[in-house]
Amino acid sequence: MEEVRAVAGKGLEGDRYHRKTGTYSAKDGPDRQVTLIEWEAVEALEREYGIGMDPGETRRNIVTKDVSLNHLVGLEFMVGVARMRGIRLAEPCGHMEEVSGKKARAGLVHRGGLRAEILVGGVIRVGDEIEAVGTNAQTHQGGGKKGGH
Repeated sequence: MEEVRAVAGKGLEGDRYHRKTGTYSAKDGPDRQVTLIEWEAVEALEREYGIGMDPGETRRNIVTKDVSLNHLVGLEFMVGVARMRGIRLAEPCGHMEEVSGKKARAGLVHRGGLRAEILVGGVIRVGDEIEAVGTNAQTHQGGGKKGGH
């Protein structure tokens, strides 16, 4: 998708957690509002493990580039106009492997992305900057919602 609306306290419009439908969507919590993954992790999966995946197959909402997501755990950050807080790493699960049909779990351990809470909503667009709030972190370019689940 080229753009998606982030809704504070709920998730991304159209996503299964926002709609409360689909696998695992009955589990509620701020760490289920939005997930991000680094494009570089998807590339490394193919380079190091020979497993090519479309970013949507990772079951993450937002694909970033040149952003160290692991460093955003516990921090607030902006994705365009939306303000988020990194909750925890999004470690890969067996369900991702079942849905994608690819044995990618081992290759994405500790680089499967970030689970975040939406604090202030707004429209997120492909190419929006991602920037940590209240730090001297550099501004990076991110990606809009990809694939989804």
